[in-house]
Amino acid sequence: MAPENKNRATAAAILPLVGGARNIDSIAHCMTRLRLGLKDRALVQDDALKALPAVMGVVEDDTYQIVLGPGTVARVAPEFEELVASQRDAQPPVTAQELASRGEELKAARKAKNATPFKLFLRRIANIFVPLIPALIGCGIIAGLNGLLVNLGWLTGVTPALAAIASGFMALIAVFVGFNTAKEFGGTPVLGGAVASIIVFAGVAKITVFGQTLAPGQGGVLGALGAALLAVYVERWCRRWVPEALDVLVTPTLTVLISGLVTLYGLMFLAGEVSTGIGHGANWLLDNTGAFAGLVLGGLFLPLVMLGLHQALIPIHTTLIEQQGYTVLLPILAMAGAGQVGCAVAVYLRAKRNDSLRATIKSALPAGFLGVGEPLIYGVSLPLGRPFVTACAGGAAGGAFVGLFSMLGDKVGSTAIGPSGWALFPLLQGNHGLGTTIAIYAGGLLTGYAVGFLATYYFGFTRQSLTDLNTPPTEPAPAPTPTRQPAEA
Repeated sequence: MAPENKNRATAAAILPLVGGARNIDSIAHCMTRLRLGLKDRALVQDDALKALPAVMGVVEDDTYQIVLGPGTVARVAPEFEELVASQRDAQPPVTAQELASRGEELKAARKAKNATPFKLFLRRIANIFVPLIPALIGCGIIAGLNGLLVNLGWLTGVTPALAAIASGFMALIAVFVGFNTAKEFGGTPVLGGAVASIIVFAGVAKITVFGQTLAPGQGGVLGALGAALLAVYVERWCRRWVPEALDVLVTPTLTVLISGLVTLYGLMFLAGEVSTGIGHGANWLLDNTGAFAGLVLGGLFLPLVMLGLHQALIPIHTTLIEQQGYTVLLPILAMAGAGQVGCAVAVYLRAKRNDSLRATIKSALPAGFLGVGEPLIYGVSLPLGRPFVTACAGGAAGGAFVGLFSMLGDKVGSTAIGPSGWALFPLLQGNHGLGTTIAIYAGGLLTGYAVGFLATYYFGFTRQSLTDLNTPPTEPAPAPTPTRQPAEA
C-alpha cells in the first residue's frame, strides 16, 4: 500500500469512530497527536479507536487527542481534514432542531471539564509555540551539525551558509510568536507580528529607556508575546470606538502605534529583565542544587506529560535557547522518558502470560526509545498504577545524574526543543566538548533505564496485582456431553 493510501486509510478508519464529520468542531495536530474538537463526546468509540493499529493511545483534555506518533500525525491530519470536508459537503445540513437537541448544556459540560483558568491559560500559551517546533528542530539540528564542522575544521566554505540557515529563524522567532499570539487570542495575526517585529529591528539600538540603550532582540519571545497580546486588546478597543467607515485606516494604525510605543518604552525593558532572570535562575538552580533539581524535574515530568501541560515549558526553553544557544532543562526532563522505558521492560518480563500487554509494549518501545512516551504511559504504566510511580522514580534518578554533572560544571543542553530520548543526541550541546556532553546524557539515559527497570521489577506490583496480570481471562466451560443411559431390562 502506498504511503499516501496508508495515511488516508488511517484517517478513514478514525473518522467514523469519533462520530463522523458532523461531530467534528475543529482539527489540529502537534508533534504526536491529532487534536479534535468534538460536538458530542458520547459518540466516540474509545475501545475501537484504541484497537486501530496506527493509534498509540488517546488523551481526553480540552480537545480529544489521538496519539499517532511523530511524522505519522503530520501526514494523517491533512487526509483527515480532507475527509471531514468532503463528507460535510455530501451530507445534508444540520437542522436547528438537531442543534438544539445537543444543547448548550453539552457544550458547557465539555468546556468545564478540566478547564480551570490556569490550565486554560497554559494551553493557550502552548498553542502559540507548538506550531514553531518543527522549525526549531530543523534549525537546531543544522546548528549542531555546523558546530561540529567548525570544531573539526571541515567544509569551511560551507559553514557560514549553514550558520545563516540555522540562525535565520531564531533571529526572527519573535515575529512568529507575535503572529501566533494574536491569532490565538482573537486578534489580527499580522498586526501581532508587526508589533513583535519591533523587538528584533536593528534601529531600536538608537532608543534609550530608563537610562539604558535598547538592544535588538531584548525581551525575546516573552516580549513578543506581551507586545502581541497588548495589540489584541488595543485592536478590540479600537473596534468598539472607531466608526465603521474609518475602521480599515484607523484601527491598524492605532493598534501598531500604541502597542509599539508601549513595547519600546516599557515591555522590551521589562521582558528583558524577566528573560535575563530566567537564564540566571536556571543556571543558579543547576549550579547550586543540580542533583536535587534534576531529581525533582525528572521525577515530575511524566505527570506533566500525562496532563498535557508539558508544552507550557516551551517559552522557558525558547528563552534559554535565545540567550545561551541551548536549553539546559530539556536533557534533564528527557530522563522521564528513560524511566518510562525501563519500567516498560520490567512490566514485559513480569507479565509473562499476558500476551496482549506484552504485544503493546513491543510495539510502543521503539517510539519510547525515541522519546515519544504517550503510548507507554497510556497503554502500560498509567493503567497499572504503581508502575507509573516507579517510572517517575527512574526519571528522577536520570535527572539527578545529569543535574549532578551540571553542578560540577559540565552543562548538557539542547539546541532545540521537541525530541528527547535517543532522538535528542543530534541536538546536544554543552559548555565543554561534544564527547563529554554526549557521555553525560547517555549516562543519564542508562541511569533512568536501570532505576526505572529495577524499581518496577521489584516494587511495581503487589502479589495480587501480579497474579491478576498473569491470569488469562476465564473462558466459559464447555457444555457437558450427554451420556447415553443403558436401557432397563
